[in-house]
Amino acid sequence: MKFVDEVTIEVIAGNGGNGVASFRREKFIPKGGPNGGDGGRGGSVHAIADDNINTLVDFRYTRIFKAKNGENGKGSDKYGAAAEDIFLKVPVGTLIKNANTNELLADLNKNGDIVTLAKGGRGGLGNLHFKSSVNRAPRQFTLGENGESYKIQLELRILADVGLLGLPNSGKSTLISKISNARPKVADYPFTTLYPNLGVVRVSESNSFTVADIPGLIPGASTGAGLGHLFLRHLTRSLLLIHIVDISSINYEKNLSKIEKDFKDILLELSSYSDDLAQKQRWLVLNKSDLVPDQDIHELEFNIQKKLKWDGPIFTISAITKNGLEKLIYAIHKYLLTIKKIRSTY
Repeated sequence: MKFVDEVTIEVIAGNGGNGVASFRREKFIPKGGPNGGDGGRGGSVHAIADDNINTLVDFRYTRIFKAKNGENGKGSDKYGAAAEDIFLKVPVGTLIKNANTNELLADLNKNGDIVTLAKGGRGGLGNLHFKSSVNRAPRQFTLGENGESYKIQLELRILADVGLLGLPNSGKSTLISKISNARPKVADYPFTTLYPNLGVVRVSESNSFTVADIPGLIPGASTGAGLGHLFLRHLTRSLLLIHIVDISSINYEKNLSKIEKDFKDILLELSSYSDDLAQKQRWLVLNKSDLVPDQDIHELEFNIQKKLKWDGPIFTISAITKNGLEKLIYAIHKYLLTIKKIRSTY
């Protein structure tokens, strides 16, 4: 299925049906009085979050969604039928904005969340409503109201507890495939990941967390290089970022300059995209330790921390051999439990 995370659509609600001016006409009843019914309500357009959907691809080719108009009123006190509403199913985590003003209309971050995008017009009143003691034969009626219409921008932001980021070929896809049920494409060339992948990590039968893997960033992504940095939006909801750095270059370089450059390139792209994202809690994970022979792990971590001036959590792993993954998984799980407990008290 093609992954689509941003679309602009047009939603048009139905017009209300017109009221009608009508009079009762029956044999032997010369003054039957008014009996014009009201018009029916026009159909509205709603969006509803559905966790069975993970992409906006259904809106890529169908861009206009128009509800039907309400029926006009009729004589004999008959009201026009209301039109059915339209419900657009979108993935959980979808932001809904007014495309013209960029105003945020809704954030559908839970399954079943619903918002009205365009409200149907009310039906007009029949002449039955205008009868009074001084107006026994009213001929007034009102027309139905027009339904609302808007251009709407749908923007998907994946809901994941943990987000993976790093340069292409740093091992993000291999890591998520080893610790979760996700099966992304893994190959020895850049940009094998072309769209975000979401995986569930099972810590025990009753405990799990979700991980999102986005396409690799390269220097200049903020200006459109590579796949750009638009996929970073999928990390904005994460509670923790895992910054993966490929340390295999130590095998053929006597210094840490390349690792330092790779690290700073990612920081620059994060800052260029969003200060909030750059300040989010982030752990450093040194990957491909299996390609660094005869190295003491603690000494390696100390040297890299010193070079990068890093004072946060650091882990050394080999995603391909699974070395160090268990320690990383349990540390992430413990951190998430702490954060969620703190948030639940507010």
